[in-house]
Amino acid sequence: MDTHLSISRKRIRAGDHDAFGELFDAYARSVYNHAYRLTGEWTTAEEIVSLTFLDAWRLRERLDEDGGSPRPWLLGIATNVTRNVRRAARRHAAAVARLPREETVRDFADEVADRVDDAVRLAAVRTALARLRRAEREVVALCVWSGLGYEAAAEALGVPVGTVRSRLSRARAKLAKHREPPAVRGQVRGEDRASAVRPSREGNR
Repeated sequence: MDTHLSISRKRIRAGDHDAFGELFDAYARSVYNHAYRLTGEWTTAEEIVSLTFLDAWRLRERLDEDGGSPRPWLLGIATNVTRNVRRAARRHAAAVARLPREETVRDFADEVADRVDDAVRLAAVRTALARLRRAEREVVALCVWSGLGYEAAAEALGVPVGTVRSRLSRARAKLAKHREPPAVRGQVRGEDRASAVRPSREGNR
């Protein structure tokens, strides 16, 4: 259940800095969780949070004054940012692969022990989701994990509600063939009941 419906869309559109501060405080965690589920990388998710709110500021006048929670709008921006970040990462990886190889030793100094179990669970989920098309993965992330209804997910992705329903139906059918993890089974659920990965950074509260 979204408990931040009082945030004024009109103030956001007008560029009110206090309203944007409220927007960040209310939804940074939700954006972070969504980004992490799509990418499986902590640092990339943090980058996506920053880029999402930068884009939200830049695109603020596109937010309708009338409506409920701005969360679907933010998650739609985050989805687009994730696509761009992953595309850039693929180009970078391809460029690096063309360079002469050197022996490197991985630095584990910054590994955080309490994230290991979450990473293992997410890896299992992502293995199942790898069987889906990108559009189907995005619908699963929005409807099942982030708890958006069909109409809100359609708003976030800029597609008809029927498209969301059909993509989610296809995704569930594919996952059922491979005994999908519990986190992606069942009906659309709220964020408070999803298998949310809690961000550890103060700014993501």
